[in-house]
Amino acid sequence: MHNQNQPLLDALNACIASCEHCATACLQEQDVQMMARCISLDRDCADICALTARLLARGSEHAQHLLRECAEICKACGDECEKHAAHMEHCRECAEACRRCEAACRQGVSVAA
Repeated sequence: MHNQNQPLLDALNACIASCEHCATACLQEQDVQMMARCISLDRDCADICALTARLLARGSEHAQHLLRECAEICKACGDECEKHAAHMEHCRECAEACRRCEAACRQGVSVAA
């Protein structure tokens, strides 16, 4: 189970790291209020990715439900980070990680279906 899910687990873990970094960097921006939605979605995305990775790694029957939700939150976070990507490198990197994770989660759902 673990080996077949390794690419998905890698995408989830990369997204966690990117979202945590982005949230921290956004908190250092001059206009933090402007970044409030980005920070909130970064935190939500990192949390759902972490929970999804844990359930997936243990082979939980509930992992499939979370993969769908994880893909949805990764999309929302990627969309928000994309708005700031042109002038904030951390948002650009986060958007890319979210897109990769969203795709991996959707593929994980379709493989299990």
